[in-house]
Amino acid sequence: MNTQLRPPAVPLVTIDPYFSVWSTRNLLHEENTKHWTARRHDQEERHGMVGMAVIDGTVYRFMGKLSYDEDNYDFFSEPAVMKQVSLVVKPTSTQYTFEAAGITLTLDFTSPLLLDRLDILSRPVSYVTFEAAANDGKTHDVQIYFDATGEWCVHTAVQEIEWSRVEVRDDIQSMRMGTVKQNVLGRKGDRTRIDWGYFYLAVPECDRNDTVIAPVSYRKQFAQTGRFERMEDDEDMPRPVEERTPMMACCLSLGQIGGTAVSRFVALAYDDVFSIEYFHKMLPGYWHKFHVSIEEAIRAAVDEYPQIMELCRKFNEQLIKDATAVGGSKYADVLSLAYRQAIAAHKLVEDEEGNILFFSKECDSNGCIGTVDVSYPSVPLFLLYNPELVKGMLRPIFKYAVSEDWPYEFAPHDVGRYPIANGQIYGKSIERQMPVEECGNMLIMTAAICLAEGDGDFARQNWALLTQWADYLVEFGLDPGNQLCTDDFAGHLAHNTNLSIKAIEGIGGYSLLCNMLGQADTAVRYLQTAKTMAAEWVKMADDGDHYRLTFDSPGSWSLKYNLVWDTLFDLNLFPKEVASKETRYYQKKQNRYGTPLDSRKTYTKVDWLVWAASLAEEKDEFVRLIEPVWHFLNESRSRVPLTDWYYTIDGTYQAFVNRTVVGGLFIRLMKDSSWKNRNG
Repeated sequence: MNTQLRPPAVPLVTIDPYFSVWSTRNLLHEENTKHWTARRHDQEERHGMVGMAVIDGTVYRFMGKLSYDEDNYDFFSEPAVMKQVSLVVKPTSTQYTFEAAGITLTLDFTSPLLLDRLDILSRPVSYVTFEAAANDGKTHDVQIYFDATGEWCVHTAVQEIEWSRVEVRDDIQSMRMGTVKQNVLGRKGDRTRIDWGYFYLAVPECDRNDTVIAPVSYRKQFAQTGRFERMEDDEDMPRPVEERTPMMACCLSLGQIGGTAVSRFVALAYDDVFSIEYFHKMLPGYWHKFHVSIEEAIRAAVDEYPQIMELCRKFNEQLIKDATAVGGSKYADVLSLAYRQAIAAHKLVEDEEGNILFFSKECDSNGCIGTVDVSYPSVPLFLLYNPELVKGMLRPIFKYAVSEDWPYEFAPHDVGRYPIANGQIYGKSIERQMPVEECGNMLIMTAAICLAEGDGDFARQNWALLTQWADYLVEFGLDPGNQLCTDDFAGHLAHNTNLSIKAIEGIGGYSLLCNMLGQADTAVRYLQTAKTMAAEWVKMADDGDHYRLTFDSPGSWSLKYNLVWDTLFDLNLFPKEVASKETRYYQKKQNRYGTPLDSRKTYTKVDWLVWAASLAEEKDEFVRLIEPVWHFLNESRSRVPLTDWYYTIDGTYQAFVNRTVVGGLFIRLMKDSSWKNRNG
């Protein structure tokens, strides 16, 4: 029985929604690496990387494909491939192990997304480390070839790029590529790739003779000879990426390798010039707060490499230990796969007042920026490790909601389409809005922030809006009218019992905020209102051994994932039997790959499934409910970055990949009340 997770797609370089490259095969050498936007039915969106090892003069390939169809290579003998013996995905790192000719090669992709170190997290630099050791008691001469193509800096391969070398420091060779037409922040939307700024390959401890900018046909030359020929950089530019695809390549000499491992690393970086347009002002990435240029950022990344890798190692170990303790080893596997994806679906910037703004991209669903009901499922991860980032998600919504551009008394859905945050373009008609959903989300997230920090100041800054939204829920939340909720893919729904729970918990969250701000009488009033609504809910939703999907549909059911806040907030608005009755029922409805979202379809939402499972009091019950998620990831034929929407019978994904909502999978760790009042 396989006990090591086979991810449907493997995160390699994961920094932000544009700088995001994956492998979608079991073996790293089986296909080209690609951007997260690549689709099974679309033309492959390559973001190519190739790796080869020269062991005692013989070439072995371990990553990527050497030739592209359009290159019309003459027949040549492909080098042998190294045997891939393991793949382990950890929270900040992906590690492959290969063997050939007496050598064990470990390939490590680390994106140091450390949530308590925003200086490091925001730096647009990712590491690729190569470590070799002999496994046969002999000594071997080892060199590593690595390249990355100009595909990383274009939206389509017809776009023209140019390239150059960049002075970083004498001991760091750095090359860069970028489009000729630098239309900064000029492209917005969903499945888009960046076509402005510059992609860098930086090679420490290297001289110019060990690097080259050349067409991909150079791979064939190296594979045939095993020698990194000294040659001048390609000067035929600008040209389209699809024409003799340009690439940046290097050769790392590890020397004579015995039983003691020897390692080298390279750094991949992306300077996007400006990251976000925020109410008509262009903002650079947060890393500019610490570095005046990308060259300085690269120098810092190189110099700090040992310390950063150690921080990542310790963090990986601790998170895996914590996850295993509350949910078992399979839960730890799932969180390890989700971690980088949840963070890298954001971009971190700051406004003119120095406030952090943490913008999500609604990947693979419509490309909105700062979507409230995408932030809501993602926040458990960020509440656990840095609540300031959750404030950064909400600040743009509060700003937009008080502007003259927002016409409604309820909370907005989003603030634009990534990377442009100038106001909602999702559709301002009332039919497209989610009134109860977004009001509940904003109240719950704000209450969670203040509890996490042990300080109500963030709520005080936005008190008028929070009060307005709480009153909206009091009036309209118990029995919601026909409207969308975050599960908008399922269509409009009236009398939604789970949406009603969100309204009740939102009002309860507001009562907690009132207490934190010294408004005791008001807190009692709203808490009593929430309790009264909860008692009504129980009577209206009861359906024997479970509770209904809608108040008016006997025999229906749904995952009551919003109920998890009743425990996390210690509100106890609902009788405990509601949660226990529901979790028992979920197990009855469980399919091979999990419990469906509700009685209408066999698909589920992985974030909501884990939230619903977290209603379970006992670890064993939680494990029974979430283990099917591990099996889905391990067995699904849908080779895409972690999806949150898939069918529970055959394990095919419906849509939604690379989304930050998988931050919600961390919610079981919040059952430990230590997440509260950490800074108070």
